[in-house]
Amino acid sequence: MIAKFKGMYGSGIEALTYAGQNYMVVDRSLIPEILQVLRNEEQFDYCVDITAVHYPKREKQFDLVWVLYSFARNERIRVTARILDGESLPSSVPIWPTANWLEREVFDMFGIKFDGHPDLKRILLPDGWKGYPLRKDYGILQQDNEWVQINLGIESGQ
Repeated sequence: MIAKFKGMYGSGIEALTYAGQNYMVVDRSLIPEILQVLRNEEQFDYCVDITAVHYPKREKQFDLVWVLYSFARNERIRVTARILDGESLPSSVPIWPTANWLEREVFDMFGIKFDGHPDLKRILLPDGWKGYPLRKDYGILQQDNEWVQINLGIESGQ
């Protein structure tokens, strides 16, 4: 499968294995097509998770990660795209409806936007929350204290 993808997309795909798990680092411009091909042609019919990792010292600060599973193949694969802070990616909800809440969680925790998402809004935190708690440069105690004071009128228990 990876050889096929390398033949189709060339240097836009880097295939790697770590701890026995296969994953691909894919150029962000190829993400919508790669995910569609994985779903339709390679039978990765279940989107297990979508998450991100923040590397604040790197130019492309975020790794966006899709964890996919194929029931037919009994195989799991991770697809990673590196993006700049402020960049968005197309929503994968049209490919896997389960991506809906997963993308909302990534938006809520990291601030990464998904173009074309049907209802991209916070899912875990209140609407008025400032910032994105899973970014490594996020001051969680300051934000929590401020939100609790403004919205609840009490001192935070932190």
